[in-house]
Amino acid sequence: MNLLLCLTLASTLPAQAPKPTRGDIAIEKFLAEETAKVTENFLRGARTREEWESKHPQNRQQYFEMLGLWPVPARTSLKPVVTGTLTRGDVVIENLHFQSKPGLYVTGNLYRPKVTPKKKSPAILYLCGHSGKGRDGNKTAFQDHGMWFARNGYVCLVIDTLQLGEIAGTHHGTYTLNRWWWHSRGYTPAGVECWNGVRAIDYLVTRPEVDADKIGVTGISGGGAATIWIAAADPRVKVAVPVSGMSDLESYVKNKVINGHCDCMFLYNKYRWEWTTIAALIAPRPMLFANSDNDPIFPMDGNRRIIARLREVYKLLGKPGLVEEYVSKGGHDYRPDLRLAIFRFFDKHLMGVKREIKDADDKPLPGVQLRAFPKDSDIPKDAINGKIDETFVSEAPPSPRPGKEGFLRWPLHQSIVPGGDLGAESRTIKEPKVVEKITGGTIYATEGNAIAFLSDPIVKGKNDEPIGTLIVLDDADKDGEIPAWAKAYVADGEVRLIRPRGTGLTRWTKKNPPNYVERAHLLLGRTVDAGRIYDIASFAKMQTGREDRPRWSIVGRGASGVMGAYAADIVKNIERVVVIDPPKTHRDGPYLLGIQQDLDIPIGLGLLAPRLLVLVGAKDKAFDVTVEIYKRAKAADKLTRK
Repeated sequence: MNLLLCLTLASTLPAQAPKPTRGDIAIEKFLAEETAKVTENFLRGARTREEWESKHPQNRQQYFEMLGLWPVPARTSLKPVVTGTLTRGDVVIENLHFQSKPGLYVTGNLYRPKVTPKKKSPAILYLCGHSGKGRDGNKTAFQDHGMWFARNGYVCLVIDTLQLGEIAGTHHGTYTLNRWWWHSRGYTPAGVECWNGVRAIDYLVTRPEVDADKIGVTGISGGGAATIWIAAADPRVKVAVPVSGMSDLESYVKNKVINGHCDCMFLYNKYRWEWTTIAALIAPRPMLFANSDNDPIFPMDGNRRIIARLREVYKLLGKPGLVEEYVSKGGHDYRPDLRLAIFRFFDKHLMGVKREIKDADDKPLPGVQLRAFPKDSDIPKDAINGKIDETFVSEAPPSPRPGKEGFLRWPLHQSIVPGGDLGAESRTIKEPKVVEKITGGTIYATEGNAIAFLSDPIVKGKNDEPIGTLIVLDDADKDGEIPAWAKAYVADGEVRLIRPRGTGLTRWTKKNPPNYVERAHLLLGRTVDAGRIYDIASFAKMQTGREDRPRWSIVGRGASGVMGAYAADIVKNIERVVVIDPPKTHRDGPYLLGIQQDLDIPIGLGLLAPRLLVLVGAKDKAFDVTVEIYKRAKAADKLTRK
């Protein structure tokens, strides 16, 4: 497996990397800068055990939110079904399935001792890594672990992942498939894997053989990540052994290790946590942080930083001996020494025994024998696994919610300029700084090292008018001229053209997969489009602060027009906003982290009331909501819908 991985990586490397563009250099500096800010926040301000424990309820809620699991979903009927049983020596294997949500099927194999012990047995939930076994499900690749645990007195449930189970969904929405609406929806397959694991524990504790007070969880790679998701979410997990399943933000973002991982490895870091804080939620329960010393997708420098942080929090909680590290020599794979370390840790902390143990050496069963749905025709017609991303996270209602002002006042500012717990200063829109003057305009640093372009003044008609116009260009527009679609909505006077980050002269290199820049943003609680709104707001703040021309309007088309409107919501001195052909939903952009859990574009535009708003081409009935909000704000005359 390791050799194949190395050969695959080597074969995909270009002979010579292309020269980075101005945009590449700037955005990578920005991402590194943001990583450094977030990394300092590991303990989230806690300096004592009491402070850490007092933060636990808030941390837990924020964690669930970032997985798309808040409010916590209803624990609907599991409807478990054992579809087949076979015996292998002193082990019984049950092929089964259950529904973690109605229609969301989880397939698995339960391994138990053939002879039922006098006492109830500890149970292990085993989570699978990315091993493609087709219709048999990736659980069949890890059957040796189930066999070992059952042979040594445990009950072990091995469950398939969403991506590689018997009923396949996808982990690759933003990695490959350009489903950027996942960002707006707040959906991540990590949330599904976590919830499936929590419900798997719900099933385990119903089994008569299982000691509900002795539940452990483990897995490698994607299964290692899921181990952390589930153990952090569910206090019933008493022992956790994540194997090669987590790195930190410095590795993922600054060193681009994210490029080797699919979307199931990440949550939406809305609250700007250092990544190790997720694992710290498991403390002070026993944890073995197991890795390999030559693993390209979980490099040792990141592992060292993580274990140091974990030791810090376990020491803070008075249990320094309950977190251990094991490092195996080799690449991203299981080896006998690694497996034995895992088994011994569970024996010590879950079984409560110390004994001589042997490595798992069972000859694997044919995968078809371990199917929960033996034939394709057995797969339930009500299965929603393949479209769970559409429904797993709830959307906001299409109409405004009641509020003090008669409609929802959503904190748009905090989504665009996130601060998490890093302080109000990080949420302040700052005026841009000159980086380079070029023909036709200036490149500015708007937010840290992020760069955007603002044109020199273009004069339309008389230049003595007090109002100016900012036009947000999109990729189809030419530099240096007012686009045809905007001319009818530009007042006489000064006009300036905006190219937000990643467009025009500040464009960065894009490659699908792995979509590095766009995906790295979510690990920092951002999206690219949120950054673009910041750019527009930064330029708007600079222009509205001028004594010679304090009055300005913003004009934009499509998703860029909505970004202009949202920038105006932040910079209050913008007098008029024109949005041409707006998308009716954030599913079509702009993509903002979790915004559809609170509102969609028609409500977002309504928040501009009572300022002047012109909607052109907004024919869909969805925009009737915008009209209704303006009426409730007693500003119906300030909205023009063409």
